[in-house]
Amino acid sequence: METSDQNISDPAIDQKNSRLPPDKTQGKTARRLRKLSLVSIVLAVVGVIFSWLAPQEPLDVDEALAHVLILLFGFMAICSGLSWCACQPDYPWYARYGPAVFVTAAILTFAFAFRIDNVSSTLVPEFRLRWKAAKDEQLAAPTTAKSRAPVDLRSTTKQDFPQFLGPQRTGLYNEIHLHRDWKTNPPVQLWRQDIGAGWSGFTVVNGFAVTMEQRGAKELVTCYATKTGTLLWSHSVTARHQTVLGGIGPRSTPLIHEGRVYALGATGILRCLDGATGAELWRDDLLKRYGVATPDEDFAQIGWGRANSPLVVDDLLVVPAGGATSNGTFQGVSLVAFDKLSGNLAWEAGTRQISYASPILGDVGEQDQIVIVNEDNVTGHNPETGRVLWELDWPGGSTSSANVSQAHLLAGDRLLLSKGYGGGARMLHLEKHAGGFKSHVVWSNKRVLKTKFTNVVTIDDHAYGLSDGVMECIDLKDGKRQWKRGRYGHGQILGVNDVLLVQTESGEIVMLEVNPKRHRELGSFEALADTTWNNLCLYGTLLLVRNAQEAACYRVALASADE
Repeated sequence: METSDQNISDPAIDQKNSRLPPDKTQGKTARRLRKLSLVSIVLAVVGVIFSWLAPQEPLDVDEALAHVLILLFGFMAICSGLSWCACQPDYPWYARYGPAVFVTAAILTFAFAFRIDNVSSTLVPEFRLRWKAAKDEQLAAPTTAKSRAPVDLRSTTKQDFPQFLGPQRTGLYNEIHLHRDWKTNPPVQLWRQDIGAGWSGFTVVNGFAVTMEQRGAKELVTCYATKTGTLLWSHSVTARHQTVLGGIGPRSTPLIHEGRVYALGATGILRCLDGATGAELWRDDLLKRYGVATPDEDFAQIGWGRANSPLVVDDLLVVPAGGATSNGTFQGVSLVAFDKLSGNLAWEAGTRQISYASPILGDVGEQDQIVIVNEDNVTGHNPETGRVLWELDWPGGSTSSANVSQAHLLAGDRLLLSKGYGGGARMLHLEKHAGGFKSHVVWSNKRVLKTKFTNVVTIDDHAYGLSDGVMECIDLKDGKRQWKRGRYGHGQILGVNDVLLVQTESGEIVMLEVNPKRHRELGSFEALADTTWNNLCLYGTLLLVRNAQEAACYRVALASADE
């Protein structure tokens, strides 16, 4: 019987074949992939180091962009490392592919368990467990004190802080002189407590503090006793704005005027409330008025929520309006004015989508004007009719490269503009002529005052501001930097005569000397914890601070001359 040779295995031949080198083509490919992976790892590590250092001088790169680059280069380094392992023919299979399986499993597990709760101004995410409610949703509905003194917002004092950025809406509060030594005279905490979410600031009249906050599905306007933190009244509407990049809750700061409170919510609900009780006097829904079907549609146009604080001009209440966009054409208005007592429409003006800035009132060419920074331009308006008196381009978009910072009208009919996202600062001169107004650029400098969503303070022909999170001083005559130092993040600042109070993004309060020649810290203390984008409020010696989780009041010492 014959046996087939092809079914017989020769042990000697098998042993010889097992020692044969691998296919040369496959070997070359594996070696090339290993080299490419190694080069990619080195380049990625270099990229991470470069991106980490990029925000420092002289590169001065936006820190948010630097963090994006770190993320990209870091991802590249991990992928290259996994590729290098997979291209090792001498490694057992579990060493070649095990790391990739482990990394993938870790990412999926983390994604299942956590969600992004918030993102900092520099695009650093904060996470929370998916099954855990947001902090504002864990708060109970506010409870008003059963027995309380009457709330009187009609009586005023010279210490009042009645609107966004202070008495004149300039970021200056010059009613007092603060003691410059916080080591011997530190701020004293009077109270500290939880508060609903939002980036609204406090305003104070006659010792009563008003702000806006989010608690679950309710957007509230709340009134507290400044000295004790006792809740005196609250008014709520059903509305909630929430984005990953912008956080939760209302963004604008209420206005207190002649015993009434005016507040604009993040979803466009404008309220006028009785300051004594919080009772609603009138309301207007800007989304409904200007043809925006849903808050989601408004979100597509104004991605971080309406942040504009109302302005009273004589008998009118003025707010940015906005509206729908159809087929690329804006169909709303830039500004709207209501009768401040009745809520009746007075006028509408402007043809550009709104930004995140608030209107200001000032004098240009010996004529009162309302000035507003819109999505991609700046306009001046007649206060009585809203008629556009002048306009100039100021590039931006309300879903990217946003215009957030306030315009500043300065002596000599000058207009100072600043913005983040690489915009920098620009000084213009507005000149009145027979046909109206025209402007020309005095100077422009994209490297200074990159105020992402903060505002500058101008003192003695110098401007101070957080430029990409670093305190900076420039000369207003030519736009040249005097100094730049102190990384405080995208916080807020308030000028108080000869000092600056800096609310850092991390919650610390820093006191700086107003000095165009050098950066000098006079003192600091931990006022809050966590991300703080809210503006400061000073009522005499009472400093009110808040963020999206807690609020506090500190008593600050006066300089001896004011005691």
